[in-house]
Amino acid sequence: MSTETLLADRIELTDLFTRFSLLLDEKRWDGAGDVFAEDVTVHSPRGGSLTGLDNVVGFMRKAEVEGESTQHITTDLLIDFHGDRASVAANSLVYFFRDGQAPHMNSGLRLTCDAVRTPAGWRFREWRIAPLWIREG
Repeated sequence: MSTETLLADRIELTDLFTRFSLLLDEKRWDGAGDVFAEDVTVHSPRGGSLTGLDNVVGFMRKAEVEGESTQHITTDLLIDFHGDRASVAANSLVYFFRDGQAPHMNSGLRLTCDAVRTPAGWRFREWRIAPLWIREG
């Protein structure tokens, strides 16, 4: 694979994380297909293991807290390519707040993902969320 292709793939995967963060922060659940593969599996402490785009979106809709917003900041992406697949690890800081107020909770997460190249671009096939810490108040 050429250096240009690897660089383009790295940029697209970095953008995929940004699109995912915005999807969560803006609660744009109908855009989940722009981030996840149809057969995605998500492992999280809140939802357990969910398989399939519809199940993941259904959980995200049910997990919404009325009047609460989030800001996800993802950093330290480490991407390993395996042809049309990639393993990605990242750290994420999440701030929970109500409009015009300082955050009432924040957390640090470790994200590990498997992504696949699809005709529509890179998509997450498997997503694992591990909480590292949480601070309330």
